Amino acid sequence: MDVSLRDKSIVVTGGGSGLGAALCSVLAAEGARVSAADVRFDAARAVADAIRASGQACEAFAMDVGDETSVANALEEVAARRGGIDVVINNAGTDVTVPIEALKTSDWQRIVATNLTGPFLVSKLALRYMESRGDGHIVNIASTAGKRAWPNASAYHATKWGLLGLSYALHAELRPKGIKVTAVVAGGMRTPFLLDRFPDIDPETLQDPHDVAQAVKAVLLLPPASVIPEIMVLPMRESSWP
Repeated sequence: MDVSLRDKSIVVTGGGSGLGAALCSVLAAEGARVSAADVRFDAARAVADAIRASGQACEAFAMDVGDETSVANALEEVAARRGGIDVVINNAGTDVTVPIEALKTSDWQRIVATNLTGPFLVSKLALRYMESRGDGHIVNIASTAGKRAWPNASAYHATKWGLLGLSYALHAELRPKGIKVTAVVAGGMRTPFLLDRFPDIDPETLQDPHDVAQAVKAVLLLPPASVIPEIMVLPMRESSWP
């Protein structure tokens, strides 16, 4: 059975930069009606404007994934303007790279709110637009940080390990309802999110975020009778995974 993303309503959180921007570009090129959602509305709008300038469909929406009211309002607006929601991609993420004794409680809470509470809220509130049709797809952008650990990233690791657990729990819970859930375990990418925190990393050992976006596209194009609960996408010279 041929599967197409044409006219699918796809929400990408953290759509204003990095992998989020790449996802918006790749999926819009497939004919999807993409919604770039970001707490930084100006960044999301810049991404949407660039995509529309190329003749494809993308709109920007303000969304703080850690705030339930913000998520609910944004998804309601997306559904009203796009005729529903077919796919949500939980991509928004943040981190503070410091030893645990230097990690402020407020930073811990903000990281958890964005990286773990955010996917919970977006998934929960998007379900109201999917369950009635018995169809939909939730994609959670995880990380090799959810499979192993390195120093000075305790909050990030905790949230990414937690996100994998949430993703598998939702896969088990929602599959009988016809809704797919996939965790994407992404290795290092050439994005500001990584390079700004680890300036000593050789960019040549990292992968282009568009490559990871292509893997997400492939997952979304799988026929309805099958689901991929987890996929790992690594650069060929990945240093954080064997």
